Amino acid sequence: MTRQSRTSPAGSERSLHQAYDTALLDLDGVVYAGGHAIAHAVESLAAARAGGMHLAYVTNNALRTPEAVAEHLGELGIPTEAGEVITSAQAVARLIAEQVEPGSKVLVVGGEGLRVALRERGLVPVESADEEGLAAVVQGYGGPDLAWGRFAEAAYAINRGVPWYASNTDLTIPGARGIAPGNGAAVEVVRIATGADPQVAGKPLPPMHRETVLRTGAERPLVVGDRLDTDIEGAFNGDVDSLLVMTGVTDAEQLLRAEPRHRPTYVDRDLRGLLTGQPEVAQGQGARRCGGWSAAHAGTHLELTRTGEGEADPVDGLRALCAAAWSAAGDGSYGHDVEKALAALGW
Repeated sequence: MTRQSRTSPAGSERSLHQAYDTALLDLDGVVYAGGHAIAHAVESLAAARAGGMHLAYVTNNALRTPEAVAEHLGELGIPTEAGEVITSAQAVARLIAEQVEPGSKVLVVGGEGLRVALRERGLVPVESADEEGLAAVVQGYGGPDLAWGRFAEAAYAINRGVPWYASNTDLTIPGARGIAPGNGAAVEVVRIATGADPQVAGKPLPPMHRETVLRTGAERPLVVGDRLDTDIEGAFNGDVDSLLVMTGVTDAEQLLRAEPRHRPTYVDRDLRGLLTGQPEVAQGQGARRCGGWSAAHAGTHLELTRTGEGEADPVDGLRALCAAAWSAAGDGSYGHDVEKALAALGW
């Protein structure tokens, strides 16, 4: 089955940490939320590493430097080197450096992660649109306290014709208190003021995938994420396999309605999925079966029933529902009722 025609989550007889050499892990919503580790993340990652899997942390959040991210992970109990962290700030800095002269000045609307990444590429971060010889504007997540005037500074430069770049366009970012506006929301503010469109580096676009491969050297990577429109689409664009964990932004209904480029290879509850095989979803008599569940497309809705065979793990039920919905939708997204089926799972 190709990724382009996926109509069911895949199975794997081998545990994922043995089937793939490198896990390319998103951070927010996968490893941590706000300042706290997500349940089972610390022990699962330790076991995966002990089993021989390389771990790399790939984040669209351009606020912090790799050193700061590595320090944070260490505080959570996940020993990490700065070189194991790849950020959209690094990807966008490389993108800019390929298009401007060495030593060029770049107006920064964002945090320290952007400034450090620009310096790494031999560029000079500046704060004012009035800098002489300004070559680019770069925008990245600057945290909840980023001053509104920074958006105005970007708009002044862009409206004069200075090229505009964005680390990423995630509209939201998960935190300890819930879902907050992300860099994509801030990009929209500047877009409204300028009518311009930025060059974007972060997931799901190729510059981020290229940055990740260059820095990790992964040969059999597995993208692990919580977002369909960044992590999973990025894996699709890079033609690599993916694991969606249900600990962040994506909910079960969004997963069932996913279009082909947003359909993960594997689905699991959390990062414990790295340490196990993945069950096959079987097809028979018009239904899709996984574990102790059977799912079928019936008229304008999905039906989910217990088979009485095997354990009735809700994640198996979700996998069966994905297969039923995706096969019914074909190359589009599933447009009918899913609420009753999800209620049967207690999801």
